[in-house]
Amino acid sequence: MCILTRIPDRRSTVSVAPPFSGLKIRKDHIERKNLETKKDRRMSENLGGSGPPSPSPSPSPSLSVSSSEHSRSSGNTGFDANRIAEVKAWLVSQFDVAGKDVPDFEYTSQSIAHLHSVATLSQAKTQAATIVANDFRQKAAEYRSQAARIREILEHVGLVQESLPPNVVSSSQVLANVANLLNIRDTELSSFLVAMADLSLRKTAVEEKRAKVQQESNELLDCTRKAIARLTYLKRTLSHLEDDIPPCEAQMEHWKTNLSIMESKERQYLQQYSNYKALLNRVGYSHEISHGVLVEMSEHRKDLEKETKPILDTLRSYQDLPPDKALAALAIEDKKRQYAAAEKYLEDVLQSVLASSE
Repeated sequence: MCILTRIPDRRSTVSVAPPFSGLKIRKDHIERKNLETKKDRRMSENLGGSGPPSPSPSPSPSLSVSSSEHSRSSGNTGFDANRIAEVKAWLVSQFDVAGKDVPDFEYTSQSIAHLHSVATLSQAKTQAATIVANDFRQKAAEYRSQAARIREILEHVGLVQESLPPNVVSSSQVLANVANLLNIRDTELSSFLVAMADLSLRKTAVEEKRAKVQQESNELLDCTRKAIARLTYLKRTLSHLEDDIPPCEAQMEHWKTNLSIMESKERQYLQQYSNYKALLNRVGYSHEISHGVLVEMSEHRKDLEKETKPILDTLRSYQDLPPDKALAALAIEDKKRQYAAAEKYLEDVLQSVLASSE
């Protein structure tokens, strides 16, 4: 069985004494722990919830609480004589510790108020640091006395470290190192078992967390691969679009040129339309003589011409007839004489042909 004690730095560090049987320090350890708890409670009450102490090489001069309360009650936050004196004394004490003189500067209301607050805070932290240092000194004295008592007990039972074999000392040191690693106060089997169980639980928690992180990592890896593929596709699309930019720009320039021409033509046509409209209004244009109506009338006229053409041809054949009945009879007689003359001429021609042939 090894005796394990704590050193004053509040870490779970184990100090090993040579093994001996029958020695227990549980009661002293519990009493010391209760004493530490009471001291810590008193110290926290004295600090009043202030921040961590910052030790100073030498204590600052005591600042008058009554003077500060008087200055607050009077409403004078500027050049208060008591406050200036306290600030000057504090500055002198701080620069004396550093071996330097206080530099000259202008004492304004803002600088005095700021330096007074700094001095008050420094005094509070110095007092807190003093309380903590006294507590550490007291604990160190207790630990030294306990170590001396344990050393006397070990010497009395003949278990001094110098008299032990090297393997025992090394084993004790290994045991102490393991106890420090497991963060336990002693080297009893139960403590080791509890620490090992706690370590096993933490290992299980770490493994679960690792599995979860691994799963998240796989999901992120999958998402990253998809994002890379998507990025590659977008880059390829962007490259194609960039390649299409020059012809599209040329086409756009052509369209812009055509658009400007079309705009000028549009203005020209609108002007012509307004002029033609004014001209039609001036000449009395109406819908009855619109282009569509004229086209329909033209087609109807062509149809009428087709229908009247045979009648016109028949009428033209009667135009050679005389308009009077007597003249018509004379014309008929004339035609008959012409017919008879033609028959006689034909007979003469036939007879002359027959005579010549004989």
